[in-house]
Amino acid sequence: MSRFALPMYRHPDFSVPELRDAPVARFEPCQRDGVAPADYHATAIYPEYVQTARGKWILLRHSRMDCVIRKVNDTLEVVEFRRLKVGDLVAVGRRENGEDGIYVHTTGFASGGGESCETFAFRTSTSRETSFSIDYDTLYDILRHDRENGFILWVGGPAVIFDSDARKAFASLVDKGYVHGLLAGNALATHDLEGALYETALGQGIYSKKQASMGHYHHLDAINAIKGYGSIEQAVHQGGVRDGVMRAVVENKVDYVLAGSIRDDGPLPGVVGDVYAAQDCMRALARKATTVIAMATQLHTIATGNMTPSYQVLEDGSVRPVYFFIVDMSEFAAGKLADRGSLTAHAILTNVQDFIVNLNRALD
Repeated sequence: MSRFALPMYRHPDFSVPELRDAPVARFEPCQRDGVAPADYHATAIYPEYVQTARGKWILLRHSRMDCVIRKVNDTLEVVEFRRLKVGDLVAVGRRENGEDGIYVHTTGFASGGGESCETFAFRTSTSRETSFSIDYDTLYDILRHDRENGFILWVGGPAVIFDSDARKAFASLVDKGYVHGLLAGNALATHDLEGALYETALGQGIYSKKQASMGHYHHLDAINAIKGYGSIEQAVHQGGVRDGVMRAVVENKVDYVLAGSIRDDGPLPGVVGDVYAAQDCMRALARKATTVIAMATQLHTIATGNMTPSYQVLEDGSVRPVYFFIVDMSEFAAGKLADRGSLTAHAILTNVQDFIVNLNRALD
């Protein structure tokens, strides 16, 4: 039995003078579709409160960084600029400590322990030499907790399934209930299905690493075969695909989004080719996530990180953190995610294939 417990969230103290005396937030109408009023307030990844009437502070639900706050009757919505219409009321004011009736709460999950900080210390940044033991153990506890009490969202690149053991391990995690949603591109699904049909990925044996005769056709043949079935789901239900990640996803009714790319072959049926439609589908899953694990896919990871706030408001009104892990061999990829605003992401720098195999074993 896991001893893991979610950290307690502390709402701001609205009795302190700077919040008690703060003005009611201002909302101004849009003059053009897709154009926010001057001095619009852009949302962050942290919990944000808006004072809509004196003493009435509302915590934003389903937030997302770099969006705006739209008021619809008595409801506040966090929306992308592209959704704005003429007349929409949008929150204005860029001061974040209550001066404009908006408060960004960055310390809601802080323990208050006040760890000492040395003026000088070695190894304060994350690198491939960093110790990750505690990160693994924390992740195991979080996944065991969220399997029953949350929504675990995975973001994957094709490297996850280029190895036979890693592909089996990820499918096993799906079967064991540790995957509630999957975000990927055409490549992960294509090469997983190629593995099911030909035991190759891009023509190379996923176990033997031997180049198959005419193997460079295999990913195209896989796409063609799945198109012949009509969909990935039909290929699985009709017995054309008997193993792998997509088999597990379909059989366990896991929600997934395959977001298209300008370089896609095919693509597979079900791949969302319109970038904004794909973003909408991805956000629908990201807004439900309580834990995100992003593996070996820099662009999908950054996109998901930008869509995912640091907190989740549950049905009972309680607030919990959203855990975000990036798993990659590249220190640059982890740094890039932090540079793009995902300050709460934890990096585990390792080979993603080893990571997923070890994770699956630890969760047995």
